Amino acid sequence: MVADPSVKPSPTIRTELPSRPAGPSGDGEDRRGPAAPATPEPGAMHAAPAPQIRLRTHAFDLFYGAHQALKAVTLEVPSHSVTAIIGPSGCGKSTLLRAFNRMNDLIPGVRVGGRVELSGNDVYAPATDVVELRRRVGMVFQRPNPFPKSIFDNVAFGLRLLGVRDRGELEARVEQSLRRAALWDEVRDRLGRSALALSGGQQQRLCIARALAVEPEVLLMDEPASALDPTATARIEELALELKARYTILVVTHNMQQAARISDLTAFMLQGELIEVGETRALFTRPRQKLTEDYITGRFG
Repeated sequence: MVADPSVKPSPTIRTELPSRPAGPSGDGEDRRGPAAPATPEPGAMHAAPAPQIRLRTHAFDLFYGAHQALKAVTLEVPSHSVTAIIGPSGCGKSTLLRAFNRMNDLIPGVRVGGRVELSGNDVYAPATDVVELRRRVGMVFQRPNPFPKSIFDNVAFGLRLLGVRDRGELEARVEQSLRRAALWDEVRDRLGRSALALSGGQQQRLCIARALAVEPEVLLMDEPASALDPTATARIEELALELKARYTILVVTHNMQQAARISDLTAFMLQGELIEVGETRALFTRPRQKLTEDYITGRFG
């Protein structure tokens, strides 16, 4: 979805080939065998492989009873990227986010149409194991929600649900997850203490570690820094940039500056519709749609 810069074609160079010397028979046939393959010129450009699409929706509709919250949304999210969804309150950002791991199923009266895919598989197919889906697609919510348990038990919670009982394995995976969430050095000496004693920013990183412990493919983040101070917000943003090397990240944010800082792609939504999606810098500096321009310049929202 990122537009390639235009490449000016090199001028064609014509050269005259020398006459082929006559062979022993005088018939002009070249007896020297096949020519060696041409060596590509240094710096020759090669087409980059298309990014793998980890998440996709096609003409996706979602209703809360009679109210249509999402209208024919078609979106592709590449692997190992940060994609931000922006838009005014009530535009459907969080609803779309929750569709990827079917968290909307928990709301009475929800019905859907169209298609939502994870790695090419329809997540709303009847045979879908929703528990396994939510392991593969983790979620971090707007406000930190640690369990009233120890730091260790918070991170190990999902692993135990998956049947991991070996203490050594639990300890190794808890440490690994806390390191990936950039929290290990701050809590390594107090893993047995209550998670509720951590600061707000630490609690949010603990929730990220808890999601990472079960080895997801995707991390959904619903305004993960909106309740945090600027220092903690900066740490969450740095973490998102670090984690995209391993995971695909889809983040909802009201903060357009945050979207510009951390995302590779940005999608703009309004009244349940996807208005525009594109490379972040291009969308903020050269939006294709007038509605997008009006929103990012503050004319509404």
